[in-house]
Amino acid sequence: MTYTVEERAQRLGCFIAEERATVRQTAHRFGISKSTVHKDVTWRLKSVNPALYAQVREILDINKSERHIRGGMATKKKYSCKRDA
Repeated sequence: MTYTVEERAQRLGCFIAEERATVRQTAHRFGISKSTVHKDVTWRLKSVNPALYAQVREILDINKSERHIRGGMATKKKYSCKRDA
């Protein structure tokens, strides 16, 4: 099924809002690149659905503020598995 870029932006925005998903999770779920997701939800969605854009922007800001914590936890997990082996 083919969508217009505006429809795709809206579908991506709904997914992020409902699942509180990251750009990476969204890209993986829809099988597109992170840069496409980011462009759709930060540029296109703003003109298509401003209310949804506001919700998505809030989630993206939260994800951005927490990403260093998730990265640190992933590194900790990676090396604790190697140490236990």
